[in-house]
Amino acid sequence: MQTTNHILMIRPVDFKFNTQTAGNNKFQEATTQDNVQQQALTEFDGFVAMLRANGVDVTVINDTLQPETPDSIFPNNWVSFHEDGSVYLYPMFSENRRLERRKDIIDQIGEKFQLNHVSDLSFYEQQVLFLEGTGSMVLDRQHQIAYACLSVRTDEVVLNNFCMLTGYTPIVFQAVDESRFPIYHTNVMMCIGDKFAVVCLNSIPDPAEKEKVKQSLLNTGKELIDITFDQMNHFAGNMLQVQSKDGQSLLVMSEQAYLSLQPEQITTLTQYAKIIYAPLYTIEKNGGGSARCMLAEVHLPVGLDL
Repeated sequence: MQTTNHILMIRPVDFKFNTQTAGNNKFQEATTQDNVQQQALTEFDGFVAMLRANGVDVTVINDTLQPETPDSIFPNNWVSFHEDGSVYLYPMFSENRRLERRKDIIDQIGEKFQLNHVSDLSFYEQQVLFLEGTGSMVLDRQHQIAYACLSVRTDEVVLNNFCMLTGYTPIVFQAVDESRFPIYHTNVMMCIGDKFAVVCLNSIPDPAEKEKVKQSLLNTGKELIDITFDQMNHFAGNMLQVQSKDGQSLLVMSEQAYLSLQPEQITTLTQYAKIIYAPLYTIEKNGGGSARCMLAEVHLPVGLDL
């Protein structure tokens, strides 16, 4: 299935602007804002409460003060969970983000879900090759397609290995912002739902690559919602479709993303899912990521004793 009811989130204890990632994440903004951690924590807790109020099963695990991991609020970059019980760990660009990979988090997930195998791709860090999970890849889980815009943080060698291990087919392309700077993660310019796809087609400069992505989405039965650069910059590409415990389809995004959408886009999206959103302004500005980045979907089989 494309969507799940189960989500892992990491509650921050020392969230702040990460200087190690700012060089290639142009969505980050250095600010003089006071109490960034407290503001981010308020946003995080409100986001979790909203998800739970809409019937999403959220597993919240607290971050630790040591080691220092300012971006731990974005777990989808270092781990992914799959329907066959497999877990993948990913090679991360910045050194302090590599410290986010915690065995105790995997163990806690294993208490609730069935873990069959852990594949650790982090050895690629020694070769200076990276693939930052479902930030680097936007997965069409139904059709086993991995969409990926290449960047410093998304290397085709690692992507091809992931696809070989999982049976996914890679769709690779270049994507840039309005200033022609490479987009650091695919999931800020693209979201794939079960029957729709939100994508900033203008960010793909090569006409052949743009057509390849577009046709792949159309051929897999997706209605395309094309967003502008401005909407992408407001994180309208950084959405995630999930399910409530009753099977209702939900489309999760930030308030900033929602407010950037045109009425006709909202009308189209609500044909496929109930839109839910929360204010994440501090997290977005300092972290350069939004709602989708904070959600690690758990597609693992539920444990037999639950």
